[in-house]
Amino acid sequence: MNPLAKALNDKIQTNNNIFEMLSDTGKKMFLPKGILSQSAEAKAKANKFNATIGIATSNKHPMYLNSIYKYFTNLEAEEIFPYAGPGGLPTLRNKWAEKIRKENPSLGDKQISNPVVTHALTNGLALVAKLFINPKDYIVLPDQFWGNYRLIFNINLGGEIATYETFKYNKGYNVDGLLNMVRESGARNKKVIVILNFPNNPTGYSLTKEEAKQIADGLTEIANSGINIIAITDDAYFGLFFDENSFQESMFSLLVGRSDKLLPIKVDGITKESFSWGLRIGFVTYGATNNSDNSEILEALETKTIGLLRGTISTCSHPAQSIALKMLNDPNMSIEREKCNQIIKDRCNKVTEILSSGKYEDVFTYYPFNSGYFMCLKLHNVDAEVLRLALLDKYGVGVISTNNTNIRIAFSCVELDDLEELFEIIYKCAKEIKL
Repeated sequence: MNPLAKALNDKIQTNNNIFEMLSDTGKKMFLPKGILSQSAEAKAKANKFNATIGIATSNKHPMYLNSIYKYFTNLEAEEIFPYAGPGGLPTLRNKWAEKIRKENPSLGDKQISNPVVTHALTNGLALVAKLFINPKDYIVLPDQFWGNYRLIFNINLGGEIATYETFKYNKGYNVDGLLNMVRESGARNKKVIVILNFPNNPTGYSLTKEEAKQIADGLTEIANSGINIIAITDDAYFGLFFDENSFQESMFSLLVGRSDKLLPIKVDGITKESFSWGLRIGFVTYGATNNSDNSEILEALETKTIGLLRGTISTCSHPAQSIALKMLNDPNMSIEREKCNQIIKDRCNKVTEILSSGKYEDVFTYYPFNSGYFMCLKLHNVDAEVLRLALLDKYGVGVISTNNTNIRIAFSCVELDDLEELFEIIYKCAKEIKL
């Protein structure tokens, strides 16, 4: 094993449970002390000539083409063209850590790592998966889950997806189902990965405060019974909470510092919550497992994550990070974000109003939803894919079929005044298929 990987493992093994959670790749991963570290040293000390990093400069500034630069405003060339470094801009990482603490008051002063910048959430999930999942490891998911999880965890890495029914009696979240599946899966090899995605894609459901507490307490109890749990919070739609009774923080905040055998990992980003999908900026943040000093362990996990990122995409977009940092420092950002959230909340409430009338229940009912971008319909006696294609071909309406019985509707991209017509069309088309 590479000595650098061994040195990181030695730090992690001060909590041997976390070392046991790492995949074979995770145990071998390290960040080379090559060009990057030598360039960093040169940046600090080479005050005469710096001939280390692979960019071109002129008069001590990066060279650039004006045919590119002319499309940027309020960004200096240094904020666009050089490499940002494999872990991301230090100022952006620090700012995101501040944001996590501010928006998750339950976290308090519990110890977390410095966030690592990733190429949006998908890349963050893939990095974490590679570091912690071996073939045949179990990944616990609700039966209504984002389809890309299958590619990330199962197809790419050979992990086994174990599902539970998402809702209990089509009302509240199936907390018992989640915890029972964690117990069953973890008992097979004393290790289990659980994905906590709220607001949920595809259903648009966020946990109540009591459900969140029950899950956090239940996972802690299972971990303390002897099962290593890697709890990954996919917080893609964080902040889009439209029900005052829902838990409006990340589950990460309730899991940090709870058990030596429970490692919380937060994967989030600006894409959905800040309406900046194409910028592709995400973050991976690790939480402490107990109340002692976890700094060396967390730094080692950061370094392994940066090493894997270095070995895949190398670095994330510098201009996108610069824009993200300026956005986070902009005093108008929170006002603008709340304005957009309110528009989506109004649409969510309108859908609730339309569907709660009961006028469509002979053809479809709906799963609970209170947040995010989406909601799901459960069809009666109509195949979801057949309906999807009919809606496209006959009415020019696009929806997503998630399985044989369910369709997902993104109310986030339908105007408020068009929502009633949308559901009328879906109902009419489904009736025509039934006939």
